[in-house]
Amino acid sequence: MNIKRAKDEIKNTIKAYLTKDSHGEYEIPSMRQRPVLLMGPPGIGKTQIMEQVARECQIGLVSYTITHHTRQSAIGLPFISQKNYGGEEKHVTEYTMSEIVAAIYDKMEATGLKEGILFIDEINCVSETLAPAMLQFLQYKTFGNHKIPDGWIIAAAGNPPEYNKSVRDFDIATLDRVKKIDVEADFGIWKEYAKLAEIHPAIISYLTAKPHYFYQVETTVDGKIFATPRGWEDLSRFLEVYERIGLTCDRDVVKQYIQHAKIAKDFANYLELYYKYQSQYQIDEVLKGNRDEELMIQAARAPFDEKLSVIGLLLAKLNVEFAKAGKMENYLELLFAKLKEFKTRLAEENGQEPLDLFAVLSDEIQSEYESKKKAGLLTRDDQYRYRDVLDSFNRYALAAKGEGLTDGEEIFGTFAGMFGEERAKFEAQCDHALQMLEYAFDFMEAAFGNGQEMVIFVTELTINSESSVYLSENKCDRYMKYNEQLLIGTRKAQLLSMLEKDEIYETEHMRDF
Repeated sequence: MNIKRAKDEIKNTIKAYLTKDSHGEYEIPSMRQRPVLLMGPPGIGKTQIMEQVARECQIGLVSYTITHHTRQSAIGLPFISQKNYGGEEKHVTEYTMSEIVAAIYDKMEATGLKEGILFIDEINCVSETLAPAMLQFLQYKTFGNHKIPDGWIIAAAGNPPEYNKSVRDFDIATLDRVKKIDVEADFGIWKEYAKLAEIHPAIISYLTAKPHYFYQVETTVDGKIFATPRGWEDLSRFLEVYERIGLTCDRDVVKQYIQHAKIAKDFANYLELYYKYQSQYQIDEVLKGNRDEELMIQAARAPFDEKLSVIGLLLAKLNVEFAKAGKMENYLELLFAKLKEFKTRLAEENGQEPLDLFAVLSDEIQSEYESKKKAGLLTRDDQYRYRDVLDSFNRYALAAKGEGLTDGEEIFGTFAGMFGEERAKFEAQCDHALQMLEYAFDFMEAAFGNGQEMVIFVTELTINSESSVYLSENKCDRYMKYNEQLLIGTRKAQLLSMLEKDEIYETEHMRDF
């Protein structure tokens, strides 16, 4: 199955394993909770989905690559204890706590999370000395003398033997005790993730045109050559930084991440063209409403792969603006919720000064942020959102102090006014993005008319998470027109269903102020 389906399967498994009965006991006892075993090629995202699952389920995650461990660190060190059996003193070998088991308890102490996932990577590549311990671990959830705490689910990952010479095949007895999920590379599914993860648009447009280069592992006389999703994602981050500091990513740099000479060379050539098209077609000017008629003719006559690149450049610029609007909205949602909480506390009249109440709430948000961050429950965007809210709380408090306000209603009125200004900036960003989209449609119509290029453009707008959310809340008549013309039947219904979004923000914002 693909990585998205695998992720859903793991989440559903965790939900089932952590379901409790009326007496507070797990419906499926710990011994009957089969470890999840992900088997698939290297670099397709097995580790990443475990991080995502833990974050989305709001549970802990402890990860280990078992090949980095010795028998002593995995099982613990032996020591001699003395016990009495039938009136006789006996010397018995026991084991100190495994580093891995101890790490779970450390995680629980540090985060307060009593449930979580213990993820063991490369489990079928253990040394000969550790192989029996892994069998015991999968069967009985113990390392040495110490059991994995209840509420902690075991997940493991391994590579098929064709990808790793160190692989040990599991026997039937072991396989009969795990929940095995075979995962394979799927570009269509990865593309959805890539857009959410803000993978460089050049990589997305390149692999859209040449999806067979997304994942390749070959054996040659010179050894293994490969291109993997992990390589593309890491290259994306490096590309972004290179662009930011004004450096050029050439073929040699690409080969450091895409270790397949043919693919690396091809992408490096494409990247050069990508930058050329960005300048040649004056994408920034197009999205300001400044079109060159000669460029429209050139775009219409261009080869199809060049057209795809131009469309990809337009979409990349638009998605930046859509994402900016989305992040502003997410920030405002959290800020709104916290200001609403402040208003509730003001109404309780507990004798505290309003700004003291506000300071206490700010400290609570700081603690909430630090706790969730430490537990690994926040994405990078989530972290930025919390930090922006905390910055706003400081700014709001300084504004109230600067005006010498002490009355609760006056203070909240000032806060509501400042929030309204931020809301206005968000609406201005939405209008700006909509205007850019209109200019993009002007270009598409002038260059390509109602052809397959428009189909690609509208479809990408529909399936992309940032643009779909934006278009669900901001009406664009031409998008709706082409969407109805070009997307029909079941496919249309599937795509449009992605535009659904909770309307609580729209209905609640400002009403309570």
